[in-house]
Parts: sequence; C-alpha cells; structure tokens
Amino acid sequence: MRRALAPRVLTALTALATLTALTVTGPARADGPAPNSPEYLARDLKNILDAYGRQTGPHGQLSNPNYLPALIKETTLLTATQLLTQAANPLRPVLSAGQLVPGWNVGNPLRGGWNGTRGTSKPVSFLNRYGALLRGTVYAPKAGAKDPYTGAPLTGPFPGVVITPGSIQGSEGMYVWLAQDLAERGYVVLTYDVQGQGTSETLPHTTGAAYPFCNPFAAPVDGNLSGCPGVPFQQIANFTTGTTDALDFFTSPANPYAAKLDLSDDPNPATPGRTKRIAIIGHSLGAAAVSQVQATDSRVAAVVALDKLAGSAESPFGGAGGANTPVVPALAVQSEYGFTVAPSFAAGGGVIPALGLPNPMRERATGFDSWAAAGVDSMLVVPRASTHLEYTDIPYVLPASRYGQDLTSTYTQLWLDRYLKHVDNTAALLGTSFSYLEPRGKGVWAPVTLDRGSALSFYYCSAYDLKSGSGEVRDPDIAGVGGCTP
Repeated sequence: MRRALAPRVLTALTALATLTALTVTGPARADGPAPNSPEYLARDLKNILDAYGRQTGPHGQLSNPNYLPALIKETTLLTATQLLTQAANPLRPVLSAGQLVPGWNVGNPLRGGWNGTRGTSKPVSFLNRYGALLRGTVYAPKAGAKDPYTGAPLTGPFPGVVITPGSIQGSEGMYVWLAQDLAERGYVVLTYDVQGQGTSETLPHTTGAAYPFCNPFAAPVDGNLSGCPGVPFQQIANFTTGTTDALDFFTSPANPYAAKLDLSDDPNPATPGRTKRIAIIGHSLGAAAVSQVQATDSRVAAVVALDKLAGSAESPFGGAGGANTPVVPALAVQSEYGFTVAPSFAAGGGVIPALGLPNPMRERATGFDSWAAAGVDSMLVVPRASTHLEYTDIPYVLPASRYGQDLTSTYTQLWLDRYLKHVDNTAALLGTSFSYLEPRGKGVWAPVTLDRGSALSFYYCSAYDLKSGSGEVRDPDIAGVGGCTP
C-alpha cells in the first residue's frame, strides 16, 4: 500500500518543485535572501523538495523508464538467490529485513550487469569472532581495465577499502554504488553485512558449535549490551567488531582477490606507523564505528565517515569515555536532514532560537573540528538537500537528494587517491566543478557535471584543513555560508 502511493505523492512533489523553481533561481550563500523573508522561505521549500530528488529529479527513479523493469528483474534474481542460500545453510539462520523483505538488498538496479563489464565481483562469507557467518562481496578492477575517467591503465596491486553498513537493517547492497565506483578506479573493496543485518547470520555460535546458541544471562563481552554477542544488532559493538573482523578476512588469503590487494608497506604513509594502504568507510552507526576503529587498528591509513564522523567530543557512540582519538586523515560527508525532511526553522541539533535559523556550525562540531584541532588532515562536505539516507540505495520510498550520492562518491575517490595512492590532487580536491559517471540502465553510463557552488549546503559549513601534500591549506567555510568560525 505504502509503495503504491509513494510514486503518486512524489509525482505531486515534482510538480510543486517545478513551480517553486520558477521563483527560485538557485541557492544563495552568505549573501542570500534575508532570514524569514518570502525569498528565504521559498528557497527553503525548494531545498525540501530537492531532498526527494533521487525519485523526482532528472533521470530519477520516477522519470527513468529503465528503472522499474530493472528493479523487478534484479529483485527477483536476488530474492531467489537468498532463499536458496538459506535453504542450503539451515544451521545458519538469517532473521533480518534483508532476508525477509524482497528487494531490500537490491541497491540500485540500474547497476545490474556491472560485474564482468566495468569491473569484477565475487560473493564471500566468513565467520566473525563469535562464530556467526557474515556475508559480503569483494569488488576489484577487471584485468586489463582502464580508468573510465582518465583512460589510464589500471595496474595492480591495488589499495583496499572496507565498507561497513549503517544500522537499522542497513545492508551491503545499499552501498554497491560506492564499491563499484572505487573498484573501477583501482581499488579492491569489501562490502559486508554485520551480524543480524542483510544476509548475515543473526545468532552467534560457541566455539566450534554447529548450532547457533545465545545465552543472554552470560557476562557481556567486547562491549556488547548482553551476554549474547551481536544481539541485538542495533549496538555500536556490532559495528566496531564487524569492521575489525571484516579487515581480518579482507587481508587474509581467504579473500578471493588477495592477489590484487596491495599489502606491502607504504614507505610514505600519511600517518607515521600506518603503513598499509587500506581505508575504512562507514555509514550512520557504521560511521561511528569506523571513527573509533581508525584510532586503534594499525592497518587503517584513512577513514571516510558518511553521516557522521565521531570526534573527540563526548559522544554516545564513542569509545572508552565516549571519545575517539583522531589518528588518520578523515573525510566526513554529512547531511542536512535526518530520516525525515523539515523546514529549516525546525532543524534538529542546533537551532539559533532568536532567529529561527539553523546553526551553521552544527555539522562541524561532530568530528571535523576534533580532527582539525588534532592537526590531522580532514575535510567536511555537506551536500545540499541531503538526508541521512543519501548513502543507501533504496527504491522509490524515503527521501534522498538527486546528486548527493554522486558528490559523495567523487569526494571519496579523491580522498582515497590522496592518502592511499599518494596522488597530489589538491587542485582537484578543492576544485569547484567535478565530473561523475552514473548508470542510466541497459549498460549506459552517462557523465554528470557537479557544480560545487550549487551542490553544497547553504545552511551548514563545509570545510577542509589539509597539512600534507602541496603545503598547508584550510578553509573553514568552503560554500560561503557565513558564521563558520576558523
């Protein structure tokens, strides 16, 4: 019922967005419309409508005729595969939305056919420290492939990336977009499901036991909330241990692309002592987890946190004492809205009550400022009209902007090139225009030009503080929002 109504509602929003666009020429920054003026309110309405751009925007899910047929095809194939896999593993029960809801893990169906054409991928499975079977996928460049942007040959071995999903039943399929983009550009990438999510097993096993077993009355271990490790799935320990266990598998001979992965020591690491060319990326509770793991796992050379980077300030998701120590270069991509979209005067977590305006420093305070204060390279990007669901591919329902995912992938590629491949790309990283290739269906990948001025939030500060590479460069307010203190 809800999915049937969603296209009608979003079509109405598309029409309203078109009417609004006639009176709003584009986002203004610090010199924009006066707060609470009719122009300001019109701009805010346009921003709200653009937060549904993945569905309603140009070539979006509702306007692309290839989307629905591809969704049906990919969902049918994936659902059958998951059911057969579960039937073949009756002692490894998966009781999750990813297993039980058709299409939950399908991601962007327009990417169907990527494997074997633009890159290569293989499904994998491995046991976590509690004996639960975790499932995932490893992505890598094709043999003899060329970079689709530069045409340069991709020669291995390649740096590595591990992507940890978000909580509330986030699944690896929702992050295929980023894994494939990175693999096409010369990375080996692992996506996986933490215990209790996606297609990974729900319950732990005692050492060597064939049957799952859970003792909720036992003493909690590894920061778990109960004596049943990994249960409930919605806890930070599931994501920190998941990230570490995934790194163990990824760097082992069991990785089917181990021969393509560069595990040699980096002679010029960005962080002294961090000599492996490996990055970790996480979303939501996964972002909090990678913010913590980067400080303690010596294999990690860079981190990307997708809503949100958790810094040294007191945080319910932090490590011991609620704080994380900035160690490796961190890219933070953070959103304007949460799971829902609301007018700017109702922005959560940082409103200036006297003016009814969003606090421009809201996103800086969560992690970027901690990294900058610690003298560790960092960058904060806040895509305009972005939501917490920006980084997950979900069909038809739930808000996400049209180009936030494109912008996120672009910045992630540049960030990892800088710190894992040691490309001196300061000019590109700080550029005002970017090119991105996105799928349109039936094997077509079309170029998109991203203008930084219109792609970044005009409510919240985006910033960078870089000390390595071509000298020290910093800007506390990339988009000219105003009110972003040094």
